[in-house]
Amino acid sequence: MGYALGRRATGKTRHSDIGTPVERATFDTLHTASLAAPPLRAGLTEETARKSARRLRSLLGTDALAVTNRSTVLAWDGASEHAHAGHVMPALADALAAGARSVAFACGCTAVDCPLRWAVAAPVVADGRVRGAVVAYAPRESAVLARATDEVARWVSVQLELAELDRSRTRLIEAEIKALRAQISPHFIFNSLAAIASFVRTDPERARELLLEFADFTRYSFRRHGDFTTLADELHSIDQYLALVRARFGDRLSVTLQIAPEVLPVTLPFLCLQPLVENAVKHGLEGAVTRSRITIDATDAGAEAEVVIEDDGVGMDPGELRAILRGEGGPSHGVGLSNVDERLRQVFGDAYGLVIETAVGAGMRITIRIPKYRAGVHAP
Repeated sequence: MGYALGRRATGKTRHSDIGTPVERATFDTLHTASLAAPPLRAGLTEETARKSARRLRSLLGTDALAVTNRSTVLAWDGASEHAHAGHVMPALADALAAGARSVAFACGCTAVDCPLRWAVAAPVVADGRVRGAVVAYAPRESAVLARATDEVARWVSVQLELAELDRSRTRLIEAEIKALRAQISPHFIFNSLAAIASFVRTDPERARELLLEFADFTRYSFRRHGDFTTLADELHSIDQYLALVRARFGDRLSVTLQIAPEVLPVTLPFLCLQPLVENAVKHGLEGAVTRSRITIDATDAGAEAEVVIEDDGVGMDPGELRAILRGEGGPSHGVGLSNVDERLRQVFGDAYGLVIETAVGAGMRITIRIPKYRAGVHAP
C-alpha cells in the first residue's frame, strides 16, 4: 500500500494506468482507424488495400479479413489465405449484386480445426456505386461481427469518398490553371514579339535578351508539372513579364520590387501572383497620360509571408469587385482575381483569401498572406 501511495504521490504512472479500460479501448480503436485511413485516401487499389487490411482486421478482432473490388481480392490478412482466398469472389456475387446490403455465408470448410467457417461481406459504396467489399471471417455466426463489419465498410466508403473529393479538387485546380494559361492574352504575346522585333536592327543585343525573357516566361507559364511553386520562381517569372511590358511602354511604367530574402523559399499555388501583377499593369496603364507606378513588396511576417501588389491606376468600384470575386463579373473581366482568391482559400483556408483595397480613381492594393508551412503544400 505504501509503495502504491508513493507512486501516486510522485505522479509516476505507467501508460497502461491512464484511463479506464473503456477509455483505453476507445483510444486504441481510434488510433487503429487513423492508421488505416491514409492508404485508403489514395483510392481502392492492391497497394492501399494491402496497407489497410491488417488495421481493418484489428478493428474487427476477427480471424481473417479480405478487401476486394468488384472483380478480384485485393488483399487478405489473417489465417488460411490459401484455403479460402480463391473462394471469396464466387461467394461475393450476391453481395455485390445486392448493392448496399450485406450478406452472410458459410465458408464450406470441413476441417476439424478450421477457424474460418462463417463470413460476412459488407459492400463498399462510393459515389453511389459499389466499389468492392470488406469480408470478415469467424469460426461461427456472429450478429455482433456482422454489424461491426457493416460499420467498418461504411467507414472505408467514407475514406474512398474523401479520396474522390481530393481527386476532384486536384482536377479543379488543374482546370483553373488551364484557365489562367488561356487568359495569357494573345495581344500580350503579339505585342511582346512586336516589341522584340523593333529592337532587332537598332539594338540586337537587347532583342536577344528580350527573346530569352519571353521564352523563359512562356516556358514557366505553360509548365506541366506541379500545382505549387516557390515565391522566388513566381517573382522571377513576374520580372520577365515586366521586362517585356517595359520594352513596349518604356518610361510610362515604373516598377518597384522590395523582396525580403527570407521569404523566397515560401511555397504558394502556381501562377498565383502573375495574374495580379497583370491586373495591376492593365489598370495602371489604362488611361495613364504620363507614368504609372506599380510596387511589389514581399515581407516576412513571422509564420507567414506577406505580398502586397499596388498600382496607382484607375481603380474599381468595390461593388463591381465583389461581383468579380463571386464569379459574376462576366467573361470580359477575365478569371484572374476570382481564380487566385478561390485557389488560395482552397489550399490555405478562408482566412487566406485576397484582401483588396480599391475605389474608382484611387488605384488598387492587393494583399496576400501565405503560411510558411502547410502540410501537403510542396513545390516540385
